Amino acid sequence: MSGGFLPYGRQEITEADIDAVTAALRSTMLTQGPAVETFEHALAAKVGAKHAVAFSSGTAALHGAAFAAGLGRGDESIVPSLTFVASANCALYQGARPRLIDIDPETLNLDCEAAIRASGESTRTVVPVSFAGLPVELSGLDPVRDRVIVIEDGCHALGGHRHGRPVGGPGGADMTCFSLHPVKAMTTGEGGVVTTEDDGLADRLRMFRTHGLVKQGVEPGPDEGGWYMEMRELGFNYRITDFQCALGISQLERLDDSIGRRNEIAARYRELLADEDRVLLPPAAAEGSLHGYHLFVIRVRAGGQTRLRVFEGLRAAGIGVQVHYIPIYRMPYYRDGLGYPQNECPATEDYYDQAISLPIFPALADADLERVVGELRGLL
Repeated sequence: MSGGFLPYGRQEITEADIDAVTAALRSTMLTQGPAVETFEHALAAKVGAKHAVAFSSGTAALHGAAFAAGLGRGDESIVPSLTFVASANCALYQGARPRLIDIDPETLNLDCEAAIRASGESTRTVVPVSFAGLPVELSGLDPVRDRVIVIEDGCHALGGHRHGRPVGGPGGADMTCFSLHPVKAMTTGEGGVVTTEDDGLADRLRMFRTHGLVKQGVEPGPDEGGWYMEMRELGFNYRITDFQCALGISQLERLDDSIGRRNEIAARYRELLADEDRVLLPPAAAEGSLHGYHLFVIRVRAGGQTRLRVFEGLRAAGIGVQVHYIPIYRMPYYRDGLGYPQNECPATEDYYDQAISLPIFPALADADLERVVGELRGLL
C-alpha cells in the first residue's frame, strides 16, 4: 500500500470470510436463521458472557440497551461529552435526557467522580465509553451501582481486557454494547451486539429487536395455534441477517490476531514519536489490561490553527486522518435544539482543539506507518 491513500481504519476480508458468507447465501434462510444464534453463542463464549444479543448496528444495540434498562420520559442518562453521538442519542430515542459529563484528561474516558456528583434521583443509566479502545475503569462508578444501570459503550473495545477480564464479560457493566462496523476490530458489515449476565435484560433485548413481539410464555385462545404471538412493547426491527453473522463467526476467529496487531502498530507509533515533544501520545492501558486500539489519537500540543494545518497537510499527502469526535454538545441539534451549554467541559474542549486520529488497522504496513510519522514530523 506504500504511497497510496491510507484511511484511518479499514476492514480486512479474507477468502475464509467470503466462503462463509457464500455458504450462508446458499442456505435456506437469509435472516432469522441458525447463523444468528451460532454467532451470539460464539461471541458470548469469547468474552465469557452469559448472553450476547445481536443487532443490526452498534446504534441499535445502544438503543436496545436503553430500552432494556427501562429508560423513559423524565429519566436522565449520564454520558461523556467525548463520544460518538449514538451514545447519547439512545437516551433521546427513549424520551430521556442525556446528561453530558466531562472526560478525565488522563484517560479520555468518563470522569467518574464528576458523573457521581452529577447523578440524582432521575438518573437511571450511566453510559461510560471505552474511548479509542481503552477500557473504562468501571470501579469508579461503584458508589452508584446500586441505583443505576451501567451500559458500557464498548464499541471501540471489543477484544480488549480490563484487569485480565474481557470487556463485555462478567464483572463489568450491566450491559456492554459493541459495534461491528467495518473500521472496528471485527465486522459484520453493519452490526452490533449487547452482552449481559442478566436473564431479564437479555429477554428484553431480544424482544425489542423484533418489534416487541414474543412467542414464549403466551397463552393462545382456543382457536389459535402455533402462529400466535403477542406484541408486549413498542419495539423495532433491529434484526441482523444470517449472512452478516456468518461473516461475524469467521471474523471472530481472528479477533485476537487483530487486537495483537493493533497493539503492535500502537507500540511502533509510540517508539517513533517518543522524542516528539510537539505531540501528546494517547493514554496506554493499565498494567494487566489490554487496549483495543480502535483509534490511535495524538494531540498536537499547539492546537488550533496548527492542528488544522497538520490535519490538512496529512490529508493532502494521502493520509486519511480523522478527528474523533466533535463534542456532542457542539452539535447544532444539542446546542441549539436542546440548549446544551458550551462551557461545562474544559477537558473535552482541550482535547478537541488538539486531536488527530492516525491510521491504525491490522493490514497497515510498517513502511506506511513510518510514512505517516515522517509526514507528521515534516508538518509539525
